[in-house]
Amino acid sequence: MKALLSLLVLILCSVSGVMAQGCAVCTKTAEGFGASAASSLNTGILYLAAIPVGFMGTMAYLWLKRSKQK
Repeated sequence: MKALLSLLVLILCSVSGVMAQGCAVCTKTAEGFGASAASSLNTGILYLAAIPVGFMGTMAYLWLKRSKQK
């Protein structure tokens, strides 16, 4: 289980650049702002996505933990 979790974390960390690209609308908007503002926009998108992803990860962890106890 620890090996699978380690592999999952490694994969998620390695694709963070791809995941930080944003949607097409945000990309077009960021192109008009310049490089510094575009980087800030991408960081903001990732910051806003962290809470739902963390919540889903916590729920998945608790579900797996409880399913193994039964």
